[in-house]
Amino acid sequence: MTSDMNGYPLEGLKVLDFSRVLAGPFAGRMLADLGADVVKVEPPDRDSTRFWGRTIGGVSSFYAFANAGKRNISIDLRAPGAKDLVFALARTADVVIENFRPDVMDRLGVGYAALSAVNPRLVMLSISGFGHNGPESHRPAYAPIVHAELGLIERAAQRSGIRQDLPLSVADTNAGLHGLVGLLSALLMRARTGQGQHIDIAMMDATFATDDQAHFEIEDAEHLRTLPPDVWETGAGPILISADFRYMWRLMGETFHVEDPFQPDMDLETKIAARRGAVTDFLRTLTTWDQVESAMDRMNLAWGRVRRGATLAQQPTLQARGAIVEIDHGEGGVRPIAQSPYRFSAAQSGVRGPAPARGAHNQEVLRAWIGASDADIESWRTSGALSADDGSEGR
Repeated sequence: MTSDMNGYPLEGLKVLDFSRVLAGPFAGRMLADLGADVVKVEPPDRDSTRFWGRTIGGVSSFYAFANAGKRNISIDLRAPGAKDLVFALARTADVVIENFRPDVMDRLGVGYAALSAVNPRLVMLSISGFGHNGPESHRPAYAPIVHAELGLIERAAQRSGIRQDLPLSVADTNAGLHGLVGLLSALLMRARTGQGQHIDIAMMDATFATDDQAHFEIEDAEHLRTLPPDVWETGAGPILISADFRYMWRLMGETFHVEDPFQPDMDLETKIAARRGAVTDFLRTLTTWDQVESAMDRMNLAWGRVRRGATLAQQPTLQARGAIVEIDHGEGGVRPIAQSPYRFSAAQSGVRGPAPARGAHNQEVLRAWIGASDADIESWRTSGALSADDGSEGR
């Protein structure tokens, strides 16, 4: 986090975050890191990610990652009076985020048309798997579904021989980040026009637009793609070297005089295998990371240490840039979490607090946002519109 007297870029922005799991919550988390007052609106049956990962103080690691720094109110959107409560909050909000299937918010009576009628300046971000008004809009979607539909799983299988999902939720985080760009653009436009608007982000669109390899397949040019980087075993451990093998082989001969095992009677495949074996033998003579770095520097090759995720806290750049920070986990201790990636020269950014318990800020938010009285809050509690986990409310 950059410390500066100029404050946070989005300070004063009010965000109602109805989203769950990852795509929407990730966009909301970034807004919170940038200073917005992000209020997660959580149903009584909870965001399912509360049960994903190590749970400490009633909060899972996954939920903490996507919801740190937010406040939380718990509303049952089907309870009597809930719609009026949402309308009251929407009147003072700047932004609404949701990632239900396209018909859900409308069926609950709190879709964009209804909310913009009470607040024309409202900017609403809707993230769904297949977008609004398309032939597949009704389909539920999580990141792996999009990875499959867009050919990412099959492409990985063609290149590695294994057909399985990717080891991170690219479709979710891409949709969240593209949604964030659209949302901030709409807020800039609102500053000129005074009007809010609805942003329809499909995970399919966002992931496809960000796929720098799709054009090879669309144009039947997979054979013309750049060669993938190789992972090599050194004496110190595995590394990835980002270089065409033919170029790397030439550099190793010129710089380290690696002997060419080529024989005139070798066919091309045998020749390549022999040279790769010679490279492997040379790299295994590098038994320390200092030796590895020195050799790569001498050849001016881009390389990376193949690390286990459990060792990321020791990665030098992550350490130097404070990319992993510790936040309160609710039981008198702390837990690690990824820091905001934004670094400003004249503003602050970064995680501003722990992920909240369900309903932890019911009273606090309703009083601050809409001036609700104790009687109002009690009425919503009695109707079932408002609830909280035991002991969490008013934290």
